[in-house]
Amino acid sequence: MSRRRKAEPLPTNPTVGRRLSLRAWPRSLTFRVIAFSTVWAILTLVVIFTLITTLYRQASERGFDSLLSAHLFNLIGSIGISDSGALTGSPDLGDLRFSEPNSGWYWSVEPASEGVHGDLHSSSMTRTIPSPDVADVPFNANFQRSYAAQGINGEELVVFESEFVLDAKNRAARFRVMGNKTELEQEIATFQRRLLTYLSLFGIGMIAINAIAILLGLQPLRRVRNALAMVREGTAQRLDGRFPAEIEPLANETNALIENNKRIVERSRTQVGNLAHSLKTPLAVLLNEGRALGGAKGQLIAEQAASMQKQIDHYLQRARVAAQRDSVVYRTPVAPLVQRMVRVLQKLNPRTSLSLSLPATEIVFAGEREDLEELLGNLLENAVKWARSAVAISVVPLAGKDESLFEISIEDDGPGIPEDRAREALKRGRRLDETKPGTGLGLAIVADLVNEYGGVLALERSGMGGLKATVRLRSLQ
Repeated sequence: MSRRRKAEPLPTNPTVGRRLSLRAWPRSLTFRVIAFSTVWAILTLVVIFTLITTLYRQASERGFDSLLSAHLFNLIGSIGISDSGALTGSPDLGDLRFSEPNSGWYWSVEPASEGVHGDLHSSSMTRTIPSPDVADVPFNANFQRSYAAQGINGEELVVFESEFVLDAKNRAARFRVMGNKTELEQEIATFQRRLLTYLSLFGIGMIAINAIAILLGLQPLRRVRNALAMVREGTAQRLDGRFPAEIEPLANETNALIENNKRIVERSRTQVGNLAHSLKTPLAVLLNEGRALGGAKGQLIAEQAASMQKQIDHYLQRARVAAQRDSVVYRTPVAPLVQRMVRVLQKLNPRTSLSLSLPATEIVFAGEREDLEELLGNLLENAVKWARSAVAISVVPLAGKDESLFEISIEDDGPGIPEDRAREALKRGRRLDETKPGTGLGLAIVADLVNEYGGVLALERSGMGGLKATVRLRSLQ
């Protein structure tokens, strides 16, 4: 049984897929712009959040301190002293929290000099709140000081304290007003949560709108990419449509490049045709002279001239394929071409049964029709020549991760090729059986054509008993 001919795998084409893979996303212009704008928006919102909360805290603390200072002066103005030195007065600071027990809002008036007795405090103050020593927290020039203290229920308090002389006898009292700072912190925290919620919603909306604007702004680039894909697949000849001023020069240069590429291909074809035409007459003369001369020498001249003709045709074909190989890709539907060739061969070989299996989906060869015709023609001719009674042809798209390939298999029920001579059959001009007509170039031409298109040719033993030739080529999606 023949061993499969070893061949290099087909290279992947990064431009076949239109969707970006996960690895390609960091290199995507859309991803970069959206990511940059998103990071910038997030940083901006964080700065705005920090700035607003800082300003709000400062304003709230200033307002809190101003309120306590106002209550302190109101308290001082509401307290008097009797002739006996007793503190008197019924302060009304205009805030119900000073009357709610343990609310965190308290005031108290205590003696600060001799001759003063008694003390007063708000109804909310159910027990005495100690004050620090004057040495630890001294009074300022206005005989005022402020400090933090712990409230009755463990809340944090801010205390404004002042000593004030009540009469001409220099009898003084200590006035204290206490505010609930924990309540202030809760209000600030509530404001921060609301602000964070609003900024988050605003940020999400801004990022979404920004992403939509970027996607719409980059839409012309996707149009250019799709237009290039259509040119590559052969469904369009140039980039058509109106493009923005920034992209229009790129589209014009691309169209100029496509036109120049076409001119190069046409010039190469013209030169190939001129060369073939210039050699046609000399070779015809050699063939005629060899046949006219007759004998062994005449036959040798005719055979060599025919071999030269085959060789020239082959290398001209390779030059034509190479000229268009890296240019705009051509489209060749596979099924109609194979069906037509099978019909022709069936009429020429009525004693050989030819069966054809085609897929339900359309397969389009990424190359020229003439190249696929020559490739299939040589393989089919070889199979029919060696088959005893049957030849089977099948065309299938390849399943798997690379969906841009298809495979053509041609097998016969002939003698096949021995394992040790499978590689030799692909050598130029080598014939394994001299009793059969031919030049020994068919499989070599096929191998060269497949190689030019980056495909794979494999020869192996067929299940029908003969040779199975498998060709793997690239298709257009």
